[in-house]
Amino acid sequence: MLHIKFSILDHDAYHQLDFLHLYCKITPLSFLTTFIYQESQMLNREKSQPIFDRALKVLVNGVSSNFRYLGEKETPVIVRGEGARIWDADGNEFIDYRLGWGPIIIGHADHRVNHAVIKHLENGTTFAATTELEVIVAEKLVKIVPGMEKLRFTNTGTEATMHALRTARGYTNKEKFIKFEGQYHGAHDYVLFSTASSPISAMGARTSPIPVQVGSGIPHKIRDYVYCLPFNDFEAIEKCVKDHHGEVAAMLVEPCLGNIAGIEPKSGYLSHLRSLCNEYNIVLIFDEVKTGFRLANGGAREAYGVIPDISTYAKSLGNGLPVAAFGGKTKVMDVIGGGSVTHAGTFGANGVSMAAANAVLDILSDSPVLKDLAERGKRLKTGLDNVLTDAGIPHQMCGHPNIQGFLITDKPVKEVRDLVYSNDVLYETIMQNMYNRGIWAESDPREPWFLCAAHTDEIIDDTLNKFQESVKTALQ
Repeated sequence: MLHIKFSILDHDAYHQLDFLHLYCKITPLSFLTTFIYQESQMLNREKSQPIFDRALKVLVNGVSSNFRYLGEKETPVIVRGEGARIWDADGNEFIDYRLGWGPIIIGHADHRVNHAVIKHLENGTTFAATTELEVIVAEKLVKIVPGMEKLRFTNTGTEATMHALRTARGYTNKEKFIKFEGQYHGAHDYVLFSTASSPISAMGARTSPIPVQVGSGIPHKIRDYVYCLPFNDFEAIEKCVKDHHGEVAAMLVEPCLGNIAGIEPKSGYLSHLRSLCNEYNIVLIFDEVKTGFRLANGGAREAYGVIPDISTYAKSLGNGLPVAAFGGKTKVMDVIGGGSVTHAGTFGANGVSMAAANAVLDILSDSPVLKDLAERGKRLKTGLDNVLTDAGIPHQMCGHPNIQGFLITDKPVKEVRDLVYSNDVLYETIMQNMYNRGIWAESDPREPWFLCAAHTDEIIDDTLNKFQESVKTALQ
């Protein structure tokens, strides 16, 4: 009998059921037995469990973000991080490839960033007024990001995409927008449709996609303002724009799929979006919350050579400190304020976030941090590929070296609908084996492996050795 265990981290069990329904039709049972989930030996939780038991009494599910919950007896309790490593309350040490889901680009507790923040705290943090440090950071962003002319600061990626979308509506005087299936743009109502965690079976036909609402509490009428389309499909986006351009204010896109193993755009796809937006008076918004200051100093604009009207940033900009920004062309951004488009926030450009961002931008500008990281990322990617190939596991390597992943599949994956062929069960088993060996990458294959400057060659070698052991154990 085939026994499958679904992890809480699998954001949506329907996706697993889609896979099993199809895979059981085409795969012999003798081969499926390879993917049986085997309970593995738990790490010591003598100190972690009592802390989490307390958390369950005062925090909903014991966490402050839904996807952090792994179960009542499984959710880790982390006490510190340094470089590319983190430690839990019991002293279990992990090489970290989650990196807080992307914000850590230099390394945990980097002394240069920490020192800048500590020093600035002596001057106070929030004044409800412009500061020179805020101006300095904005000037550096305008210099480092191609095509960036004006911007505003905020605190989170969710806020950045929310304000960018409102700005686009104010600029065009149109209300609807286009987003792409499998992409996540934060936790505000307008964008919580057809994300990576949505059941593929509910998305409808490719030629007539259905926006799939993520969870309860979202007013029903909001779905009327969004068109959800398959990513990397030239014909689908062109048809939608030509049919509905009179009501479409913006096209909101992650340049590469930050919630689907970092899958990158087809050649010419982003340029195609740019051309359509130019022709039909649509604001092109790059959601660079994950790609900004990670793919390159200038983010996806630099990496892919396409300049949107607005980009949103967060995560890596603060190396773990909460800071975000959105900005782009002056003519678009200047609709903010003066009785026009509203943007406000008590903690926008606060001193702590500005000190962190200033330090990060200086570190990235003073040496080729991201280029060097990409070289080590290529070593990791090649090594993972070789291990999987040697083990006879069909797979696809995905993403930029600094935000990469792999999918266990014998079908090409170009967008979220192709994940129906992904063997998430085997992937999760391998990742559990890695976790037990002190390597923590997300157990959901949709979430990429994030690298930071502190991932040295020695750490990557250790990772590959333990990956080889983990794959071998998973196939036994």
